[in-house]
Amino acid sequence: MQDKILLFIPAYNCEKQIPRVLNQCLNINKVINEIIVVDNQSTDNTLLAASEAAEKIEVPVTIVRNNDNYGLGGSHQAAFQYAIDNKFDYIIVLHGDDQGTLSDLLPLIIEGKHRDKDCLLGARFMPKSKLEGYSLFRTFGNYVFNNLFSIACGRKLFDLGSGLNMYSVRALNSAQYQGFANNLTFNYFMILATVNWKWDMEFFPITWREDDQISNVKLFKQSREVLKILLRYVFMRNKFLTKNYSGREFNSYNFTIMEQHHHRDFQK
Repeated sequence: MQDKILLFIPAYNCEKQIPRVLNQCLNINKVINEIIVVDNQSTDNTLLAASEAAEKIEVPVTIVRNNDNYGLGGSHQAAFQYAIDNKFDYIIVLHGDDQGTLSDLLPLIIEGKHRDKDCLLGARFMPKSKLEGYSLFRTFGNYVFNNLFSIACGRKLFDLGSGLNMYSVRALNSAQYQGFANNLTFNYFMILATVNWKWDMEFFPITWREDDQISNVKLFKQSREVLKILLRYVFMRNKFLTKNYSGREFNSYNFTIMEQHHHRDFQK
């Protein structure tokens, strides 16, 4: 029986990159059943660019716009709930800024590697990974934090949150992630929680590039935030992971469906 797989693309002000990301999704109909592009109140033409690029995709593409600015984490919350509500088996996260490469994950899915894991996590900093245009300073900083988090968690973590991951919807359905911060630190909460929940996770090498993307990460401010998260985890563990840092009520991530592209020749 074929798995029902959703590809989730979070997008914010990436009108230049979103067509390239959707172009990665040509000829994936044997693996992925639907794509959802979640636009987080972009102020540029991301929606229009996504709509035009979606015309060429063989699988159904749903383009939605968050009703408020929920942050990257909030877009995850909305997409996770969509996957649960629509009874998908797995959800793939591929960031809309075209830094990750979907083809790094597809062979693992075809092999069935995802079936006995709770999550497959793309890692920029493991053997066989390739970094293109990524500064040495940022690379060094990531290695430092990866090692600090690995020590705190008691297991080797090759990445604390790249833009290419895959999660079992069954695992998400029983997980308490709703209180995690909705900003760019959502992935740090998620990786600490997956260790604490004793999820079966596996890292895989990816190609990661930076060319025309605009980073929303303010390095020193972000580093302080990440360090705070780690210290809270070390000293407050369970209490920390069950508090509400999102600033919102749980499951309050409503969006408006802007367009749905269905292709007549698509076969499940």
